[in-house]
Amino acid sequence: MATPYKPKNILITGAAGFIASHVTNRIVRSYPDYKIVVLDKLDYCSNLKNLLPASLSPNFKFVKGDIASADLVNFLLVTENIDTIMHFAAQTHVDNSFGNSFEFTKNNIYGTHVLLEACKVTGQIRRFIHVSTDEVYGETDENAVVGNHEASQLLPTNPYSATKAGAEMLVMAYGRSYGLPVITTRGNNVYGPNQFPEKLIPKFILLAMRGKPLPIHGDGSNVRSYLYCEDVAEAFEVILHRGEVGHVYNIGTKKERTVIDVAKDVCKLFNLEADKVIQFVDNRPFNDQRYFLDDQKLKNLGWSERTTWEEGLRKTMEWYVANSDYWGDVSGALLPHPRTLMMPGSEGSDEIKGMINQFTSSQTKMVAPTSKGASPTHTFKFLIYGRTGWIGGLLGKICEKQGIPYQYGKGRLEERSSLILDLQTVKPTHVFNAAGVTGRPNVDWCESHKPETIRTNVVGTLTLADVCREHGLLMMNYATGCIFEYDANHPEGSGIGFKEEDKPNFTGSFYSKTKAMVEELLKEYDNVCTLRVRMPISSDLSNPRNFITKISRYNKVVNIPNSMTILDELLPISVEMAKRNLRGIWNFTNPGAVSHNEILEMYKKYIDSSFKWTNFTLEEQSKVIVAPRSNNEMDTSKLKDEFPELLSIKESLIKYVFEPNRKVAAN
Repeated sequence: MATPYKPKNILITGAAGFIASHVTNRIVRSYPDYKIVVLDKLDYCSNLKNLLPASLSPNFKFVKGDIASADLVNFLLVTENIDTIMHFAAQTHVDNSFGNSFEFTKNNIYGTHVLLEACKVTGQIRRFIHVSTDEVYGETDENAVVGNHEASQLLPTNPYSATKAGAEMLVMAYGRSYGLPVITTRGNNVYGPNQFPEKLIPKFILLAMRGKPLPIHGDGSNVRSYLYCEDVAEAFEVILHRGEVGHVYNIGTKKERTVIDVAKDVCKLFNLEADKVIQFVDNRPFNDQRYFLDDQKLKNLGWSERTTWEEGLRKTMEWYVANSDYWGDVSGALLPHPRTLMMPGSEGSDEIKGMINQFTSSQTKMVAPTSKGASPTHTFKFLIYGRTGWIGGLLGKICEKQGIPYQYGKGRLEERSSLILDLQTVKPTHVFNAAGVTGRPNVDWCESHKPETIRTNVVGTLTLADVCREHGLLMMNYATGCIFEYDANHPEGSGIGFKEEDKPNFTGSFYSKTKAMVEELLKEYDNVCTLRVRMPISSDLSNPRNFITKISRYNKVVNIPNSMTILDELLPISVEMAKRNLRGIWNFTNPGAVSHNEILEMYKKYIDSSFKWTNFTLEEQSKVIVAPRSNNEMDTSKLKDEFPELLSIKESLIKYVFEPNRKVAAN
């Protein structure tokens, strides 16, 4: 295999759009020695929020502008010393192309021509990756068992695909006439988080969320193939480094499904009766029955689809449920035949203007790629609140171990101005909130200190989330799972855990009330990742906050199975979640449940063979505590799907806590 291509300075066009933003964030994150310059005019289907994961990285630069501006394109190629172009910018919605085809010609053909001419003039481009579509092949025969291969004839059937085919002809001509090192990709349908809801899957999801009918063009028998966005981003990463100049690569999957099957799968996710919500509407002027690709050539480069349809659709649904207002008012896009959106979208809003200012103000200095042998450029910088707390202190140690620059916040959470000063001083990429009031020595303290508890747990947390949102920052928020208690639907010992979307049902303590309250309010912030910690345990058995330390010192203990959090395993996972920019609510415990007696049996087996304890009932416990305690099991399927290596609670206890502290010789 030829030596992989290694770019230095990449220009990515249309990077605030759906697919390109996933590619941009992936490359910025994975290759800190590449300089990434992105160009986007912020049309209606682009969103600067798509680029927030990359926005504060030192190897990232955003430029607002149009690829049709020859002067701007030439200026960027020269001043940024661009050697590689990944050209995603395009109008892509077929429905719109029937109503305003000239706009497609202007963007897709003329814009591509401007880029190609600039490449010819500057003479410095080593790779030009042109992003096209499977639709240029036209309709595939319904009975075909072999998909269109890269040398198949182009037979576009709608204005959109015709302009993409025309752009391809220009790319091929510049490759042959001027020796431009071009590569073309043709991809199947892509879906996932951040996609503008004029497209089928996000449209169906948002309509289902709103209790609206799901419109299907024609009879719904049209067949399409769908790839999850992260798989496609990986495909572009492979093509960038291993693709051969002059070649075309199909990015596809042989797993096909009809449009009506997609609608039914969405209905299943929302427990809707498909027959009652699916609505058949007039078809497009021409609607290709099937697109089918032969993707073997790309597989030969080492790429393969990783995400199953069921997994990808579930992740997409969860993202839209957690970010329903991400795009603002999209009622026009949710129409059966949207054609009214061919205009600049939200770039004039105060929010986007603020983000543009933030992006550009942070780029007054462009960090050059790291030279070989030099110290590596750090992509991340963490700001941590809760320095004197247990979790906050452990987070600092994890950052030191991983070589991640970090600082502890100096401001008080409820003082907005001091938080803003922290952000301006530290300039973090992520903010971690491990500050909060749990009470000393336990949550009973909160019952007699309610204003102080509200001030920190509610007002402070919301203020920090709001300030982070204003600055385009993700906030990792360590919350609690002590907002549930076993009930008829989740009986003790059944293994049926509370899920992320379940409504809190435990109000026994004021501490839990404040935590449930703030969690509900934080749902309105799309920049927050809420981690529900429960009964935290660490390998430090001298720490009085450690659940094992607590119960080993009690005179009597109850014996109830509970979900618990092994910090030695899960805190590093929370750092990885920040790196992946995960958001929403997560049950942050090890899978399964473990009882007090089971833990103390382990304590006796590994730590103190003479240890003894006595149990008492909840009724007896209530006589010696002020506030009732939460007991529950939490469903960790979502976390386990993201981190398959996560150990069960009992396995994690042995590996991270008891074996490292063993004092009793093994038999």
